Amino acid sequence: MPQARRERQKKCCGCIFSLGALALCLWLLFVTTKPTCSIEEFDVFALTKTIPSSSPTGHNNTIYYDLKLKNRNFNKGIYYDTLNLTFYYKPNLVNDFPIGNATFTPFYQGHRKSTHRFGDIEAKGVKWEHITKLAIFRVELATSVRYKHLLWKTKRRRFMVGADLKVNDEGSLVKVKGKKGIKLTSNAKNDIGHFQVLGILGILLFIHSC
Repeated sequence: MPQARRERQKKCCGCIFSLGALALCLWLLFVTTKPTCSIEEFDVFALTKTIPSSSPTGHNNTIYYDLKLKNRNFNKGIYYDTLNLTFYYKPNLVNDFPIGNATFTPFYQGHRKSTHRFGDIEAKGVKWEHITKLAIFRVELATSVRYKHLLWKTKRRRFMVGADLKVNDEGSLVKVKGKKGIKLTSNAKNDIGHFQVLGILGILLFIHSC
């Protein structure tokens, strides 16, 4: 009897291992990872030392930016709908107001690929003379994405991220260590597909039955 019980336990462990391996494969196949977005450059020309003589206000209100988008999925492409960027100025930690916006046409991004979207805006309503040291701006990105699996595409999923940007008195973006750009973040979690959930539930039910 003990021998039969040991054989049964071995078979049960083998089944658990197989189902675990299957669940891992399903996870790798169907899980989707949201793209990483960051602002790599954010140049505020009104804060630079050089002011063009042709400017009627004494300031060049142009802000140049470099938006980077990276697809971290190793086996899935991403279809982006129109990218909508909104820029804000924050005179203090409580208040902010919009100073410009930009849009970029829909596009497709292959797996493990990165791309950049460059542009500039004319900042409106900023009292540059009141800025003495650090200036704080904010950028928010809103779009919808679809993930391309091997044989199908997912439904559209809303994607919204944003970040505060610190700019020094020379008009340059204050970056993090290693001179990396500022990552746009969101509180949303990574998406989990039905197959992962079913696989995990199947393993739990099997273990319970053993």
